[in-house]
Amino acid sequence: MREANSSSLTPKFFILNGIPGLEGEHIWLSLPFCFMYIIAVIGNCGLVYVISHEEVLHRPMYYFLAVLSLTDVSGSTSFVPNMLCIFWFSLKEIDFNACLVQMFFIHTLTGMESGVLMLMALDRYVAICYPLRYSSILTNTLITKVGLATLFRSALLMMPFTFLIKCLPYCRGNLLHHTYCDHMSVAKLSCGNVKINAIYGLTVAGLIGGFDMFCIAMSYTMIIRAVLNLSSEDARQKAFSTCTSHICAIVITYVPAFFNFFTHRFGGQTIPHHVHIFIANLYLLLPPTLNPIVYGVKTKQIREVVTRLFIREKDIFHMR
Repeated sequence: MREANSSSLTPKFFILNGIPGLEGEHIWLSLPFCFMYIIAVIGNCGLVYVISHEEVLHRPMYYFLAVLSLTDVSGSTSFVPNMLCIFWFSLKEIDFNACLVQMFFIHTLTGMESGVLMLMALDRYVAICYPLRYSSILTNTLITKVGLATLFRSALLMMPFTFLIKCLPYCRGNLLHHTYCDHMSVAKLSCGNVKINAIYGLTVAGLIGGFDMFCIAMSYTMIIRAVLNLSSEDARQKAFSTCTSHICAIVITYVPAFFNFFTHRFGGQTIPHHVHIFIANLYLLLPPTLNPIVYGVKTKQIREVVTRLFIREKDIFHMR
């Protein structure tokens, strides 16, 4: 393999080393990641197809779910194929600019997913607290505007990462102990001052993650108050049941995110580096894998539509 000149201030390429310390197990580690990626692609593309083709699902809640699915499949595709090439074919080199592009898309789509979960919480708030005005408040125009605003917010906040990385001098080699280009992992290869990178990273995490979690918490606080004021027990259970899928998606997304965030910043030497990298990959791949399963199982309308489609395909097959 070619070696980059370590004295170069801007390397032509980085070498992604995969999961350090487990190089001999890369083939075996690739199998669950590949399986999860296949489920993520099939599940999320299937959800988008069902939502777009079934008129009964043409409602704000499902439009937001379709956006979440597109974000998930795009996010996992931005790094998993390259990771599998590292594991299977030892194709570890990545061009410097390609690394910046991958970094931008991974962080942008991660921020986008958080924003969509926040929008879905607001959707549940409007549906439960203002049911008669639900369709008039969440119009298709408004959904499009808030969806684009969430995308632009994430992209604009993540764009400075690429400029900060590009401006750093690199004199500590080009070996990156990771499966993808992560902002701080790349910055640590620099011999320059990365304090601005660290501060800006924490600021963006607070602006996106902190703001979104605050909105989610406020939405569910008002939802709980509204539901508890309902006189009927059946009405309360029905109202809460419409939120279970979204709550599961929040847990699936934010628990690995928090774990990844705190282990990287406060784990120090107590947690092995290969555990850091393994968690970082699960943090990006777990939500795309589990979200379509959760929504497919927990959401009655989606379950009924999918069942009807399977029955229709089965009948067509037997008629041939």
